[in-house]
Amino acid sequence: MTSGTIFQATKLELTIWFLAIYLLTQSKGGISSLYLARTLGVSANAAHRMRHKLQHVMKLCDDKQALSGWVQIDDSYIGGERHGGKRGCGAKGKTPFVAAVMTNNQGHPISMRFSVVTGFNKNDISSWAKNHLFPGTSVLSDGLNCFPAVKDAGCNHHVIVKSHIAKSQRHSDFKWVDTMNGNVKNSIHGTYHAISEKHVPCYLAEFCFRFNRRFELGKMIKQLAQAAVNTLPMPQRILKLAEDRW
Repeated sequence: MTSGTIFQATKLELTIWFLAIYLLTQSKGGISSLYLARTLGVSANAAHRMRHKLQHVMKLCDDKQALSGWVQIDDSYIGGERHGGKRGCGAKGKTPFVAAVMTNNQGHPISMRFSVVTGFNKNDISSWAKNHLFPGTSVLSDGLNCFPAVKDAGCNHHVIVKSHIAKSQRHSDFKWVDTMNGNVKNSIHGTYHAISEKHVPCYLAEFCFRFNRRFELGKMIKQLAQAAVNTLPMPQRILKLAEDRW
């Protein structure tokens, strides 16, 4: 019954997996692995493995759906030194990621994609755009010199330089990417306090998966369960290799 799915070789009952799916999809700000373990009645290690496998499924689901129309993008970082050491973008342990939010004609957010990149250079942004944007997408960014590389994916690029805008003042053109970026970071810091660098992609994918399906909370449970059934087995050693490549 579980052969050939993400549940293959599990020692836990499927009802426990389904409860985990419910908890991960219905929690707005995310839940810690410790809370998940206590609620499911399993060990912390088991809850940790379950979570990462389901996050892997979430990431695969959203990576298959490219953004289109109007998309706001920004460069962002998460992690790094909290006390002492170098501050800013170059701080040790900081993970760079592209924050992207797709909006409709009325300017309302529809979908978002937060993707970890090696760095903010033209090659990485070109590769990201080809994987996550439909040709013809109108991309709005600040003046960072790597973002024009989205044109390599056949996208239109629009620039608004934000350097002169005070940090306390949110520019209306970047309202949603700034808002979602702040919400995700606050949730991560509030719920998990800190996550390891190699796990950042899967935690970002979890937030994106929930946001992209926020108007259909009930269907989200079924969608993740179906996606899990259609995802090939992911032994822990393979999952670790995948996390190292993200």
